[in-house]
Amino acid sequence: MVIGHRVLVFDCVDSTNTVAARLADDPANDGVAVLAAEQTAGRGQHGRHWQCRPGDGVLLSVLVFPPPALRRPAVLTAWAAVAVCETVRQLTGLPPRIKWPNDVLLRGRKVCGILIEQGRGAVVGIGLNVRQTAAHFAAAGLPGAASLSQFTDAELDARSSAEMLLRYMDEEYARLLEGDLTTLEASWKRHVGLVGREVLIERYDGPVHRGRLLELGFDGIELERPGTTALMLAPETVRHLSALEGESVP
Repeated sequence: MVIGHRVLVFDCVDSTNTVAARLADDPANDGVAVLAAEQTAGRGQHGRHWQCRPGDGVLLSVLVFPPPALRRPAVLTAWAAVAVCETVRQLTGLPPRIKWPNDVLLRGRKVCGILIEQGRGAVVGIGLNVRQTAAHFAAAGLPGAASLSQFTDAELDARSSAEMLLRYMDEEYARLLEGDLTTLEASWKRHVGLVGREVLIERYDGPVHRGRLLELGFDGIELERPGTTALMLAPETVRHLSALEGESVP
């Protein structure tokens, strides 16, 4: 086991990503996980605040020192997202979906967010909603969010959910270290579920494109546009990728 061979558990921290990043001076901390019941300065993509009451969710960060081929944000995000999807499916029996680039949805509602931060090592932060109620999200002004407990009658808890997630992350990371990116890429593509559909793409540098998504992979996103040549984009340049209005997503 590499991922989660050591798990640092806290009642409360400022941010699990921040704690994990402080460990990056020592390569022996490769694979160390930081798990907290509560965080006071948790953050999501683009600096958004991540809210979670103590014990209601998985607040997890994993520090890794991956080889260059695995350091790409697209690969690290896919690794975390696919592991979350496997965990969600196991706990609820329902098929989750990856919303580009770093959210996991269940029946159209957000149950997980992922934040990758790179420095001396790579920190993979995951916030997974486990036990919150619909009333909690309504009070927080988050009508599009949900927790796993809202989709199953099973009694779930954050700690065992985190342990399952770490197992899936470790299994997939072992394949990646052996040079197998194909398995992860195929699973990522399947969970995004947009290949062959009419989509809208917004790039980080501004331009917006519409067309049919021909391919989605770590080497590129290929978009067919009427009356012109196909467009190939690196995944890391794409801010938003979504189905056009009226297109159904599984």
